Amino acid sequence: MTLTAIVLLVVAAFVHAGWNLLTKHAHPTAAFFLVANTFGCLCLAPVLLLYGNVAAAFPARVWVLLAGTGFCLAVYMATLAGAYRTGHLSIAYPIARSAPVVVVAGITFALGKGHQITPQCLFGILLVAGGCFALPMRRFRDFRARNYLNLSCLLALAAAFGTAGYMLIDDEALRRLREAPGLSAGPAQATIVYAFFEGLSSSAWLALYVLLRKNRRSRVHEVIRASGRHAALTGIGMYVAYTLVLLSMAFVANVSYVAAFRQLSILFGAVFGVVILKEPRHVPKFVGVAFMFLGLVLVGTG
Repeated sequence: MTLTAIVLLVVAAFVHAGWNLLTKHAHPTAAFFLVANTFGCLCLAPVLLLYGNVAAAFPARVWVLLAGTGFCLAVYMATLAGAYRTGHLSIAYPIARSAPVVVVAGITFALGKGHQITPQCLFGILLVAGGCFALPMRRFRDFRARNYLNLSCLLALAAAFGTAGYMLIDDEALRRLREAPGLSAGPAQATIVYAFFEGLSSSAWLALYVLLRKNRRSRVHEVIRASGRHAALTGIGMYVAYTLVLLSMAFVANVSYVAAFRQLSILFGAVFGVVILKEPRHVPKFVGVAFMFLGLVLVGTG
């Protein structure tokens, strides 16, 4: 793994945690993410000038999958907004960021493909699950249902299911895209074009959710007026982090190292919550974050 890849991934992780910090500070709603995601997505629009003909080569199945992944991404954003409004960044962010690994593993076993998961990956998944349990505790003996059955944790888990959904769909869609005949660009360029349309799809679903109810429509204007700067920076951060990850793939021999290094964002997110937002500094929280980080590194390299 080259120094260039490490720098790109560390910056990407920092930016990812940073836009989540901005989001938490703005007391987000689905309307906030509609504005942020649309602005960030439009920042990718110039790629259409360079690779607009790539979209014409997208198989029909990819367009169907784009609708599905956009829905899952919209669910992720709407539920993450709720998790941040009702709880701590240093708890909700690590759960939403790491729990999808557990969800995807569960789906893999349910589909009868458990043999594809190596012992190292399985141990990493168990560490992630253990970290999720430790995270909301004040003390290690404080194992109570109310620590987990609260709105913020439940919404963070819902966000994790949304993430797992778009991860699985994206994997299928990008595989079909790479195999598509007549694709006139490399995998990285085609993926950025795909990311643009994925952003449009998620904004369409968010708009459907926000604009169908009159009381939510007014929130879009409120976001633009009161939190427009935060929303714009959040949107830029979302797509800058994603693009940096794509660029880093050109500087690694094994893409699994990219997946592992991306998990630095969990550490950054927890530190931002504790240091900047002055959230509680309970020992189980730090142990849980450490377990999650180590578990995800094992999964990423296994």
